[in-house]
Amino acid sequence: MKLTSALVLAGTIVLSAPAVTAPAPRLHVQTINALAPLPLPYDEKADATAAVAAARARARSSGKLLLIDFGGNWCLDCRVLAGVMEQPEMRSFVQRHYEVVKVDSGRFDRNMNIPARYGFKKVDGVPAVFIVDPKHDRLVNGQGVVALADARSMTPQGIADWLAKWAK
Repeated sequence: MKLTSALVLAGTIVLSAPAVTAPAPRLHVQTINALAPLPLPYDEKADATAAVAAARARARSSGKLLLIDFGGNWCLDCRVLAGVMEQPEMRSFVQRHYEVVKVDSGRFDRNMNIPARYGFKKVDGVPAVFIVDPKHDRLVNGQGVVALADARSMTPQGIADWLAKWAK
């Protein structure tokens, strides 16, 4: 994977987007309203630390990137992201490129050790999407972790394109 640049964030090396990415699938839904009903994707009772460790191990063995979707069921933007990821075209794309783990943030008071591991003591919005190189346990998408925190103002295709730009 060719890298365009690197950034140091809170003492952690953060990699930027790869120079060559997988093309995003073309989604059949055109608007966020077409995603209804929106899922409730986060398990508030899950052991997030164990779930992330297991997903990281699966990603490492499969050669995929780890995608940590950090958010809450109360968050419309989080549910929009989940709705896009559940679209048939997007689901198969995500399964090919990412090992996904969904982590409940509570009201920014739960599982904060997960973003802290990647240099974020505080998360400025959700969903926060951490794309991680599991081989080196390094964040790939740097300051872009909250790029989808206003997912409701994006098109489903815009969200798909954002997710695709990190895929290898």
